[in-house]
Amino acid sequence: MGVPTPGTLALVGAGEFLPPIAPVDAMLLERVDGTPHVVVLPTASAPDGPGVPERWAKLGIDHFSQLGASAEAVMLLERGDADDDSIVARVAAANFVYFSGGKPRYLLETLKDTAAWQAIMRVLAAGGILAGCSAGAMVLGGELFDFPQLWRTIPALGIAPGIIVIPHFDEIPAAFTSTMTLAKRKLTLVGIDGSTALVRSDGAWSVYGRGGATVFNGNHKRRFASGEQVPLPGEANRAGR
Repeated sequence: MGVPTPGTLALVGAGEFLPPIAPVDAMLLERVDGTPHVVVLPTASAPDGPGVPERWAKLGIDHFSQLGASAEAVMLLERGDADDDSIVARVAAANFVYFSGGKPRYLLETLKDTAAWQAIMRVLAAGGILAGCSAGAMVLGGELFDFPQLWRTIPALGIAPGIIVIPHFDEIPAAFTSTMTLAKRKLTLVGIDGSTALVRSDGAWSVYGRGGATVFNGNHKRRFASGEQVPLPGEANRAGR
């Protein structure tokens, strides 16, 4: 289902809810039309065991509260939750939705084709903000690496349809990067450093934060520093799956 996305999309490489990313999140909060209400979804961390999503939820609430925003955690931890009316209503009431990290494929399979995902797309279509860190950023691209099979990809949620997101890029060994980029892919690979966000607003992408973003397009590689605009494909065909 194609849905226009006039809101702001933020893809964070790593370090959600930690002090170094606070200036980026403060900037995003300033873009909210009206009083910010943040919903933190620790969904991707559910496979990591009891207590882990709760820890991420608390970190997220504390982080955004310190930035002066109203924040709540929505414990959407399995696919059945994503079609639960009460959970969907709480997501729909937000104007800033944040996916923390964990297992990308689990997050994708939990959200895809659900009422909660439709609600999130409506938040974005209404001019709100959707942010994802690490696994939360990966699922928002056009495709997702099928770890550990780095030569394979699977369709992702497609809010940024022209790209494959590589988070933690400044922590990845060069050999891994070579494996990811060797295959000729139809989508552009984008590596995002920790404490750094690649942000799409008004149809343009820009880098914010401590690090940079590295774009692989065919045989070409280019790095962009904080404050620079990044030319990326897919803006004419934005869609959610």
